[in-house]
Amino acid sequence: MAGIGIKLNKFFEKSSVTSYIVGSGYSVISTIAPMLVVIGVILMMQAILGYSDASYSDKQLFQSTVLYVFIFSLLGSSLLNAVLSKYVSDVIFKEEYDSIMAAFYLGLALNLILDCIMFIPFTIHEHFVGKVGIGYILTSIACFLSLSLVFYTMLYLSLCKDYGKVSLFYIIGMTISVLFSLLLVKVFHVEVTYAMLLSLTLGFFIIASLGYALLRQYFTKNSGKYKEVFLYICKFWRLILANFFYTLGLYIHNFVFWNTSLKNVVVNSFVYAESYDFATCIAMFTNISASVIFVALVEMRFNGRYKQYSEAIIGGRLLDISKTKSRMFRMLADQIMSMVRIQFIISTVVFLICMLVLQKLGYSGLVIQLYPCLAAGYFIMYIMYSTFLFLYYFNDITGSLITSFLFVLFTLIFSIISSKLDIIWYGAGLVIGSFIAWTYGYFRLKWLEKNIEYHIFCNGTILDQVVGDKPASKVYQK
Repeated sequence: MAGIGIKLNKFFEKSSVTSYIVGSGYSVISTIAPMLVVIGVILMMQAILGYSDASYSDKQLFQSTVLYVFIFSLLGSSLLNAVLSKYVSDVIFKEEYDSIMAAFYLGLALNLILDCIMFIPFTIHEHFVGKVGIGYILTSIACFLSLSLVFYTMLYLSLCKDYGKVSLFYIIGMTISVLFSLLLVKVFHVEVTYAMLLSLTLGFFIIASLGYALLRQYFTKNSGKYKEVFLYICKFWRLILANFFYTLGLYIHNFVFWNTSLKNVVVNSFVYAESYDFATCIAMFTNISASVIFVALVEMRFNGRYKQYSEAIIGGRLLDISKTKSRMFRMLADQIMSMVRIQFIISTVVFLICMLVLQKLGYSGLVIQLYPCLAAGYFIMYIMYSTFLFLYYFNDITGSLITSFLFVLFTLIFSIISSKLDIIWYGAGLVIGSFIAWTYGYFRLKWLEKNIEYHIFCNGTILDQVVGDKPASKVYQK
């Protein structure tokens, strides 16, 4: 993300209205535009292909398939993303660029194995119990694996700092999806929902292929150090859990309500809660601008202060270290508070608009009751995520692991409790879980501020640690 911050600085340094508009647009393109493109394409295909004329059972099967594909591909990719990102950062620092592709190929193999273990047993159950056709099953597996490849490839494309091309790849892939779906439905008369699923699969595969081609253009050599990468992954297992717990926490409250009276069951396999999931989606979009604000207001400026502090540690005086440390943490606190203030204003306005629009669209019952509490929960969750990322910044893996574990644990516990309360409190689990995790993350950062010298200067070893037989205790004999 530092690459985004550097680019944004070039825009905002000009201090003109045009530069601010361009900078804000670039931050949107770099963060949430790809997701908006995919959602827009799905809605477009529904509008132009006659989706409303499809049978109710086909529409339910398509919706549940896409929901599961997105959720579980994110969960699968979350296991290795953080640790591989750290490994790649380390080899870039060492200027061992040929190790990047070794990490890519090993991570890709592990990721695909995890995806198959997770999704294939479910699709077998879907075929034999739900009586879904083998063609639809194979297409859903291909869609799941293709989207997993997209998420995985995007991790490495962030190294290239070419975020405009990443968004362009999404536009190309999704445009081909729309055109291919029109060809399938209008020319070959393929059933609408299957044509949409097959077209999305093709689009995701094209995005992943274009991303891989760009990656190979930047990194042409492969060191073949797969064992080194694997040992590195094993060494930083806490980082794997930290990122997985956070991603799981995003959906754990949904999983709870998938097992309540709100649940819908499709082909005796897919289970979800349509009203709760829809309210969750709207609540997430109410606060999703926090991702853009975090990049524009926090990383854009904090990265410079962090760099100054790091340079002072390497070759500065004690006075320089103390001064840059104080300025860095003051900037951190100021930017988090700015993020909270701006996001609160945006969320309030979007919340009021959504309440009016949802009622106009006829969502005046369950969704309206669920939405307010969930919107508050996602607001706190995005603020919590900023502290989670700052703990990453300071290489506090233990702190980030505890933060994410508290998030998923208390979100689960209080979601189970809130499911027994009135409907308006169903989202309280996300609110409480996010607040507890944010509180711990905040005080962990305060602890780091007081003890950062110990964290930085006393966190290494003088001798290399190796695995082997213990040396003899006798070191000298007269």
